[in-house]
Amino acid sequence: MRKKTFAAAALLAAASLTLSACGSGADSDKPVTMVSDDTAQQAATVLDKPFEKPDLVLTDTQGKKYDLREQTAGRPTLVYFGYTHCPDVCPLTMNNIAVAKKQLSQAEQDKLRVVFVSTDPERDTPAALGKWIKGIDPQIVGLTGDFDTVQAGARTLGISIDPPTKDKNGKIVSTHGTQVVAFSPKSDAGYVLYGEDATVDDYTKDLPKLVKGENP
Repeated sequence: MRKKTFAAAALLAAASLTLSACGSGADSDKPVTMVSDDTAQQAATVLDKPFEKPDLVLTDTQGKKYDLREQTAGRPTLVYFGYTHCPDVCPLTMNNIAVAKKQLSQAEQDKLRVVFVSTDPERDTPAALGKWIKGIDPQIVGLTGDFDTVQAGARTLGISIDPPTKDKNGKIVSTHGTQVVAFSPKSDAGYVLYGEDATVDDYTKDLPKLVKGENP
């Protein structure tokens, strides 16, 4: 398995550079994607100093309050920040995880929490988010809410996200970090990070260990 151990401080700088700028609209089939070379060369990055789980209280796809720390306590958890109008990176990442997740036993699947936090809450209403997630894996937890709250939560993980804007062609563009952070069921700390280059095979090999809180 491709993996590398990073000092947390160095990783924060690297993670902040890994951004994907995606457009939506009639001409959105060719979004701009920028990836830092710092984290693009390995699938699993094991942190020497794990991240604390963000203190996020948002709204799930049923319109109910969802406390991330409380709802995922003691469970293996993957957290990703993205948006439903993303034409490439976000759906690919979620689909890769969903396909790999199906290779787990049913008991392991039930333990695992995959959380997708919207970086475009204005368009990603609970209903819209729920419809999108249903097409990938109904077990994925979709969260939306105040953008400033989401941005602050992502920042604690070294993930940069910017408010959606319109480019010169009128397309809405959302720039966001593309990392998936894995939290241990043993400590609830984020101890492994994946870049957007992580494949189905990478997740398939690693998920059984992540479910147990082990290093991939």
